[in-house]
Amino acid sequence: MNVLVNLDTKGKLVLADGDEIQGYSFGANKSMAGEVVFNTGMVGYPESLTDPSYCGQILVLTFPMIGNYGVPSDSKDENGLLKYFESRKIQVAGLIVAEYSQTYSHWNAAKSLGQWLSEAGIPALYGIDTRRLTKKIRIHGSILGKIEFAGQAIPFEDPNTRNLVAEVSTKVCYSLGDENSSVHILAFDCGIKYNILRYFVDTHCVRLTVVPYNYPLESNPESISYDGIFLSNGPGDPAICKETIASLKWAMERENPKPIFGICLGNQLMALACGGKTYKMTYGNRGMNQPCIDLQTSKCYITPQNHGFAVDNASLPPHWQPLFINANDLSNEGIIHTSKPFFSVQFHPEAQGGPTESSFLFDTFLDIVRGTAQIRSLLSPLIYERSVVRKVLLVGSGGLSIGQAGEFDYSGSQACKALKEEGIEVIVINPNIATVQTSKNLGRASPDKVYFLPIRAHVIEEIIAKERPDGIIVSMGGQTALNVGIELWRSGVFEKYSCKVLGTPIDTIIATEDRELFSQKLAEINESLALSYSASNVDEALQVASKIGYPVLVRAAFALGGLGSGFADNADELRIQCEKAFAISSQILIDQDLRGWKEVEYEVVRDCRDNCITVCNMENFDPLGVHTGDSIVVAPSQTLTNSEYFKLRSTALKVIRALKIVGECNIQYALNPVSEEYCIIEVNARLSRSSALASKATGYPLAYVATKLSIGQDLVSIRNSVNKTTTACFEPSLDYCVVKVPRWDLAKFNRVSTKLGSSMTSVGEVMAIGRNFEEAIQKAVRMVSGGRLDGLDGEKMRSGTSVKVESSDLDVMLRVPTDTRLAAVQTALEQGYSVDEIHSLSRIDKWFLSKLKKIASLKEEISRYSFDQLSPEHIKTMKCAGFSDSQIARYTKSSEFVIRRRRQQWGITPFCKQIDTLAAEFPAETNYLYMTYNGTEHDVVVETGPSGGGVMVLGCGAYCIGSSVEFDWCAVSAVRQLRSMGDKAIVVNYNPETVSTDFDESDKLYFEELTQERVLDIYELEKSVGVIVSVGGQIPNNLAMTLHQQGVHILGTSPENINKAEDRHLFSAMLDKIKVDQPEWSELTTKEDAFSFAAQVGYPVLVRPSFVLSGAAMAVACTESELTNCLSAAEEISQDKPVVISKFMTSCKEIEFDAVAQKGAILNYAISEHVENAGVHSGDATLVLPAQKLYVQTVRKVKSIASQIARALNISGPFNIQLLAKDNYVKVIECNLRASRTFPFISKTLDANFITLATKVMMGYECRPYNISLIDYDYVAVKAPMFSFTRLRGADPTLGVEMSSTGEVACFGHDVQEAFLQSLLATTFKLPQVHPNKHILISIAEDRMRESFVPAMEMFRDMGYNLSGTPGTAEFYMTRGFKITSLDKPPFETPKSVSTWIRNGYVDLVINIPEGTTRREEVTSGYLMRRLAVDFGCSLITNLRCAELFADALHRAKPLPCISVEEFIGTAPHASSGFV
Repeated sequence: MNVLVNLDTKGKLVLADGDEIQGYSFGANKSMAGEVVFNTGMVGYPESLTDPSYCGQILVLTFPMIGNYGVPSDSKDENGLLKYFESRKIQVAGLIVAEYSQTYSHWNAAKSLGQWLSEAGIPALYGIDTRRLTKKIRIHGSILGKIEFAGQAIPFEDPNTRNLVAEVSTKVCYSLGDENSSVHILAFDCGIKYNILRYFVDTHCVRLTVVPYNYPLESNPESISYDGIFLSNGPGDPAICKETIASLKWAMERENPKPIFGICLGNQLMALACGGKTYKMTYGNRGMNQPCIDLQTSKCYITPQNHGFAVDNASLPPHWQPLFINANDLSNEGIIHTSKPFFSVQFHPEAQGGPTESSFLFDTFLDIVRGTAQIRSLLSPLIYERSVVRKVLLVGSGGLSIGQAGEFDYSGSQACKALKEEGIEVIVINPNIATVQTSKNLGRASPDKVYFLPIRAHVIEEIIAKERPDGIIVSMGGQTALNVGIELWRSGVFEKYSCKVLGTPIDTIIATEDRELFSQKLAEINESLALSYSASNVDEALQVASKIGYPVLVRAAFALGGLGSGFADNADELRIQCEKAFAISSQILIDQDLRGWKEVEYEVVRDCRDNCITVCNMENFDPLGVHTGDSIVVAPSQTLTNSEYFKLRSTALKVIRALKIVGECNIQYALNPVSEEYCIIEVNARLSRSSALASKATGYPLAYVATKLSIGQDLVSIRNSVNKTTTACFEPSLDYCVVKVPRWDLAKFNRVSTKLGSSMTSVGEVMAIGRNFEEAIQKAVRMVSGGRLDGLDGEKMRSGTSVKVESSDLDVMLRVPTDTRLAAVQTALEQGYSVDEIHSLSRIDKWFLSKLKKIASLKEEISRYSFDQLSPEHIKTMKCAGFSDSQIARYTKSSEFVIRRRRQQWGITPFCKQIDTLAAEFPAETNYLYMTYNGTEHDVVVETGPSGGGVMVLGCGAYCIGSSVEFDWCAVSAVRQLRSMGDKAIVVNYNPETVSTDFDESDKLYFEELTQERVLDIYELEKSVGVIVSVGGQIPNNLAMTLHQQGVHILGTSPENINKAEDRHLFSAMLDKIKVDQPEWSELTTKEDAFSFAAQVGYPVLVRPSFVLSGAAMAVACTESELTNCLSAAEEISQDKPVVISKFMTSCKEIEFDAVAQKGAILNYAISEHVENAGVHSGDATLVLPAQKLYVQTVRKVKSIASQIARALNISGPFNIQLLAKDNYVKVIECNLRASRTFPFISKTLDANFITLATKVMMGYECRPYNISLIDYDYVAVKAPMFSFTRLRGADPTLGVEMSSTGEVACFGHDVQEAFLQSLLATTFKLPQVHPNKHILISIAEDRMRESFVPAMEMFRDMGYNLSGTPGTAEFYMTRGFKITSLDKPPFETPKSVSTWIRNGYVDLVINIPEGTTRREEVTSGYLMRRLAVDFGCSLITNLRCAELFADALHRAKPLPCISVEEFIGTAPHASSGFV
């Protein structure tokens, strides 16, 4: 199959205004005319195409990918109606879509959409910019058009001049349903949908007689007896149905009239019959997400609609009133007689496709018919009770960890913004100092007071007692905040202090977290979980597992991200898994194994008035069995039919209403891939990782809305944040595809398992937006690789190797999910595996695999061409499928910039599209943008001001180890400073967890790649005045030189000097030139040179690649064999960049120097010290600020060296220098000419925003130096790393020169001991107990370190702790008079062994100081001991200096104070506060 050149028949859509749009045929090659209308539904194309209301219309579907699940069979139900369609044939005149799926995938599909259309003689075109077309219809109104093919010219035809109702109405009367039913309804068929018939006959068991639209009711020639009258939907102008209107008038004017109920066209007919008027709408309401307000109850329902005419409310005669109105434009959505039994609605309560929550209207009608009409369900009067909230405590999530990352900074920041808009005082407790939500003076989203304290129940109680907030929000801080909220609620703290939990009640949260309670709640509404039981001990777990049957899933209750979970295939594996799970929670859950089923999620919002919406549904690329945080996720779902989509949606609303959730929550399903069977996996009654993704995917700010709801507002009154005009009570329609891909950093860890399962292991994620799946997935691959990959290419993803993977190995890689499975799938496709073969091995849906197959086929075909043979069509096809210029260049033996120039010459450039939440249905001046080649026009017109087109700020990309929320804080600080100075800020980033990708943070947000190709595209489109690369970490910094070479104006320090600092060789040479000391070094040219250098200076040596983050592939080698391994790793990651080898300095103090300079002169600085000696990566180190143990002479040398480097590099902007100090000798390790991860820490500690100052400098403002006196601060801040070893199966929890922490916290104290202890507690570290059965286990490798630790041992002894040790350590301390129990080292399993004592809970704290700082491949006793500590929930310290400080801090410990950062800073000097 040729996929590079489109061989499908060409056709064109011709509009009455002269516009002609080229497309490709996938239906009948037959010209057809009609009225062009659009539908914003994302599913349900078989139902829409057979809807009689579309008769005579050319339908434009705004969702870009159509045909994914094929078309079902034409089988009939027991009533003789086509089971899966809405009428007996396709009703549209033609179909227009953006992307047609040639390959479909669904268990219920009988044929492709194209085949079905062809057989019916209906033309259809794809390859058309449907967003452009929708906007045209929106602006100009419904427009006449025609689909034409060569040689088949036809005239325009206005179907509204025809009696369309006569065309679709039945010609004869017929009856359905039980002849003996007590209720007989007469239905006027004006184009009645089959699902209406099913509702009457199957759902409500009535006898239904369907008559033609023009049936004369007064004469009733068929002598039909009836108890009520129904008016159906239908096409066209209602005024044409004169006979129907006449019959209605007669029926209404009778003395004892029969009840009448109308839908859609029936609403308009009833209005005309009673004397009202209708009018032609500009473009009509055609979609599945129209919000309609019930004027009897004020509830709002999401409704499906398809009509071009509406009732004029002002024309209604006396005794008639509007029943429903549209919440967006206030147009009529229903009418009712005030005393007679007549009512009608403009929407479809029975909805096929669409939501069905308004189907109660059928019940209402039939109750009236039966004479048993009930009082409509009334809202609780409590909804009008609005608590007066003046002060709120917002609980954050703490340090970033796997499963709980930056998404909670985003949600917390949104909550701050929503509360501050209402004039509410906001207090935040969150020890994560790198977050935006803990920042002051950063605009309207800043809290009033911040507590950098551990998130513990007793701490929060102290804050509540001190601050006396009216309310507390625990739903924005992940599982950490939720768990502490539950603990405080159970202990009566909230009641004691009259502090109201805002949003979802705590008892509801408990019901969702406790599996038994949750199961009971679901049983009450006839819904069920996957087979699941709780257990409180191993024996119970074994009994439960035998009841369910192996394999089973074991999970810890009240845990985040699948922590403590795993699959067990037998009883032995279950015992092991239970031990780990019970170390985390007192309750575990044993679940049925549903691996292989589809996993689907819905984000749901409910307000206090019981209005309920689903904001986004998402489908996992991977089948169930892989934690959703580790799965590729696609939004909206691509392989669900209308029936499946709305069945799960309906269940979601039912569950959330039953649970009485107020705010936002997430519900996850398992869906059988070969039926509509489903079960509920879980409900998260809080903002989650998926919530942040859904917010960014749709443009709907879930956290912001949920916060407004938590203080008593309702969805209808809140405005749509994107277009500012429509209500927030709506369900977004997407006209694009979103793909989320997780980011793993497993390669950083020694011995870690790469298998993916029920416990999350990814550290971050990216979100890509495209107009088709291929475009989005290729973008996502580039994003997640941080510049290493240029697209989805199996060979390239396997580190460029061209060696063919053996089939047996590839089969395992496909069957067993790991962090490289996507690469394995693509490799298999490139090596000739069929879609069916890969599906049988991986269970990944065939639709997704067929899309990846297309990418592999395009790669294969383009590789046959040379650059000179490429045509514009070739390039366009590749770009529409998401291929980068770099990929095309590789395949055609060319270069990236040659390809760029050629496609620009051919006019092939990307188009800028908006994310507006409603698929262009309503006008939106939104600044939320993405780029695509699948379009023909820009959504926005770029306007440049007097100073140019704005400043581009490049964000941090995916969170990973070494680049996390601290760089998002830097980007947000820069953006807010730019805007405060009147400069337009344009953000480019692709991380859905960030605040910087909140669209109202900047003037324009491009949710796009941080590649040189895409940055250049945006730079040229926006005519930007310059680009800031120094606030987003390593990814944008690495782009500086290549962008500069393409003419981009880089603001701040020159790219040449950035390159000089990043290039290890150039930087070391510069230091030698300016006579700044550094460890002995040499550029690595050959391995022999490296061995020679090591022999010369002596081991250990340090291998350091250039242009890397977090010490990637940096390693210490103590032997020649270790050096060989280090060189191989460095060579792989550095590619063509220099690698330097240097002498590794031991027993040195490490110092951080962070500063801002202008034209080489330092304006402000901070000097912090590491607690750990050099050898621990700075990101894993414990930092103290101000430094407490530096000699005055050392500080002077540090400042002098920094000044020399700043001058030599002519720095203008932020920078960071890392130095070594020993005996007043100072040596430079490296310099980063960008903001470092410590910038939020120093800025908040010193109450001086360094990024604000740096932004002014980079924009060219003259800034004065500040008088800095770090010795005048009477408080200390300590920043501690946050690790996620519990989630990294098998990883060795030791520290070295390559970073391994996933987050950080910082706390303040009056001295370093107080601050250190607070920060340690904030990392979730558990203090050891003084208890007869609890011990501190000590294992130290070397005598010199054991000797150093003697004072700490004395402190532990004085405090009454029981001490135990491994044999060598125990013997050492016994000889010094310590009482210490000797335990056998692992792997020995004796009654007095480390393994036994840790498993049995006798050990509270393990202090294990391993030998050296190198990675070891062999499994050592120390490794097993550390791993046991992590797996069984013991606190672990692996650094001698930290262990010593911990003992000292614990020994000095007094009640830790509850003090806000504002109280600490109030005592500090304010020399530098002028630029905060």
